[in-house]
Amino acid sequence: MIKIFRSLKLIINYKTFILTALAVLSSYVCFHFGLTAKFPDMLIGIAIVFPVVFSIGSAYTRRETALQRLSDFKGHAIAIYYASRDWPSNKENDLATKGRALLTEMLLTLKTMLKAESNAVWDEHEKKIYDLFSKLSSLTMEFRNHGVQSGEISRVSQYISKMIIAFDNMRIVHRYRTPITLRAYSKVFIYTFPIIYGPYFASTFHDFSAQLEYVMPILYSFILVSLDNIQDQLENPFDEVGEDDIVIEEEEMAIFLS
Repeated sequence: MIKIFRSLKLIINYKTFILTALAVLSSYVCFHFGLTAKFPDMLIGIAIVFPVVFSIGSAYTRRETALQRLSDFKGHAIAIYYASRDWPSNKENDLATKGRALLTEMLLTLKTMLKAESNAVWDEHEKKIYDLFSKLSSLTMEFRNHGVQSGEISRVSQYISKMIIAFDNMRIVHRYRTPITLRAYSKVFIYTFPIIYGPYFASTFHDFSAQLEYVMPILYSFILVSLDNIQDQLENPFDEVGEDDIVIEEEEMAIFLS
């Protein structure tokens, strides 16, 4: 039950109540002055609901892609660590220690980058993470000095390559969001339709019992703003604001790198 209330708090906020109040006021004014009209209901679905649902579906797909790429990144990182720990025939080395330190720092840097909204923060840390990739690549060359065969070193290099590809995929998901023009279009109509539809709501007042005249403008406002809030929550899957966001847990990674 607590989880449900926490979820509702994310999709019902101050914007919901402001728009609801404006929609109710618009309906009252239109009814008071006799301004009524029978607007088509299907216009709401075509102009608002369909584009917003499309945006939500697109944002959710991006989130699933980001999850897969994060899994690839972590999986290959763990494989590299296990290789540094188990593959050398000469066990008197610090490859595993160096590998663990590099991979842990890399994950922390990745978390900082993905949570950042500022491009300046991202650009600053992007150079750092590529430096870490470079150090990790140099570390694999040390495997040769401790009895690891060339074929196995080549396999570890492929793991690093796949980590870089996974990172770049997450960078693309972070930087390129749902089409900005579509989001702007949706927001304009979401926040104006309940007000513009005042004459329509006023025309339905006689269809409801007393005290229930404002049910329609309230419902329309709550539904539309809630859909917009859901889309906003999913837009950035890494900001850890919404309940469906991706959480990068360095503690979990530390369990495997031990």
